Amino acid sequence: MTPAATPAGHGGDAGPAGTGHPDWQELRLAARAAMTRAYAPYSGYPVGAAALVDDGRTVTGCNVENAAYGVALCAECGLVSALHDGGGGRLTHFTCCDSRGAVITPCGRCRQLLMEHGGPGLLVDTTAGPRPLAELLPDAFGPDDLAAGR
Repeated sequence: MTPAATPAGHGGDAGPAGTGHPDWQELRLAARAAMTRAYAPYSGYPVGAAALVDDGRTVTGCNVENAAYGVALCAECGLVSALHDGGGGRLTHFTCCDSRGAVITPCGRCRQLLMEHGGPGLLVDTTAGPRPLAELLPDAFGPDDLAAGR
């Protein structure tokens, strides 16, 4: 097991395909813990992310900066890498936080990344409460768009 993945049941009982009611507070705590492992010496803006997977696992990620700014990795990138390193699956519930532990909303690039691995029904924690990713990224580009262009 990688440090970014936890056994089924941890992070709230998401149930099969995320049918249960997750413990958002526990998921936020996992994101805060991930944030403490961020590498952000240039911006001073560490970010942590946590998500539930459709099999009940919790995966986490943190941002990793680089002196060549363009190759920095957002926390969501680390989270998706941990998702696949832990066996794959679909994200069902997602949150991320800043250095104060406050909930922050993913940037547009990261919303696109989350769409690929969670889909339009992925519930994203926002300051106004959980919202489906489809509301945060309407008319998203996806695999079907690639197939239509062939």
